[in-house]
Amino acid sequence: MQPSKGRPRRGGTGRESSGEDAGHLTYDDPWYDALASGWGESAGAGEAPAALIPSARGEGETGVAASEVYLEVQRSTAFQDVRRRYRRFVVPAFVTFFVWYVGYVVAATTAPELMARPVAGSVNVAMVAGLGQFATTFLLTWGYARHARLRRDRAALELRWDTQELTRGMNGGAS
Repeated sequence: MQPSKGRPRRGGTGRESSGEDAGHLTYDDPWYDALASGWGESAGAGEAPAALIPSARGEGETGVAASEVYLEVQRSTAFQDVRRRYRRFVVPAFVTFFVWYVGYVVAATTAPELMARPVAGSVNVAMVAGLGQFATTFLLTWGYARHARLRRDRAALELRWDTQELTRGMNGGAS
């Protein structure tokens, strides 16, 4: 549970409102997560938490319609294309790196004579393979960032922009 940082708690809704309340200045923060802040707190015997009731949060039909916008975006071909591009890189990269890592650990434990074989001077196969683990980690990170920048970021940004425009239009122009 997050600390309140001096903000007053009111009625378990998890939201503050503009104005004065018993001498304390409160505010309405759209990014305040009512569900996370009320985690583990009971709203009463057998009743739903106020954070889950749209009228208690002052959303009315807007909250339901906003969720429909996000579901519509999730079902769109553009979103599916971004997810497909992501999976096309991540799944093979993960499998390759995991096999390489497990192979290194298995070789180090089952074939110590192979790992102790000198390569150059006092540098042996185990040292080269261990440094190779670091090198492939950095290479994989660079490859992931490059792939995201070239293949997914623009499409994801357009989806985010479209989603914000659709939800902004539903809220009457307010963000």
